Amino acid sequence: MSTLQPQPELITLEQYENLPEDVRTEVFDGIIYDMAGPSQTHQRILTELITIFNTYIKKKGGDCSVFPAPFDVKLNDKPLTIVQPDLIIVCDKEKLDEKRCNGAPDFIIEIVSPNNSSNDYIKKLYYYKNYGVREYWIVDPKRKTVTVNYFESNLISVPYTFESIIKVNIYDDLFINFAEM
Repeated sequence: MSTLQPQPELITLEQYENLPEDVRTEVFDGIIYDMAGPSQTHQRILTELITIFNTYIKKKGGDCSVFPAPFDVKLNDKPLTIVQPDLIIVCDKEKLDEKRCNGAPDFIIEIVSPNNSSNDYIKKLYYYKNYGVREYWIVDPKRKTVTVNYFESNLISVPYTFESIIKVNIYDDLFINFAEM
């Protein structure tokens, strides 16, 4: 005979917004999950990528904006789903308010932390694909790989190494040379 498990209480947007600012969390289908702090390697890679994307967008006079974590992305209201990707690019300014991006960004990068790799490779891949993110990269410093998921053309899980030059598919002429990082 099986016993019914108590269901967790789902968090609301108001409850989420009232959390202390120093608490790093994400919410998937109303359930809150704590996030670990980033490592030095994580931050070094993130800084390089932000610089590359900002420089490219400024040179092109583009309309897109780059945001590093912590910056909330609300993918769904009910049940609440809010993530804090390591880097996002948003081209639709209507999705932005002073608090967050409301809806799917065009481009997301997650830099894998050793203690939560399944979040990036499985859980977030599922959510980002199903909520309309155009392109999602998983940068894995431990494996020295970059997995590119370009959902617009059904390119899912194309692996590269840190020795590769990788095309950013949402742009016609942007390539990132990971060997230079």
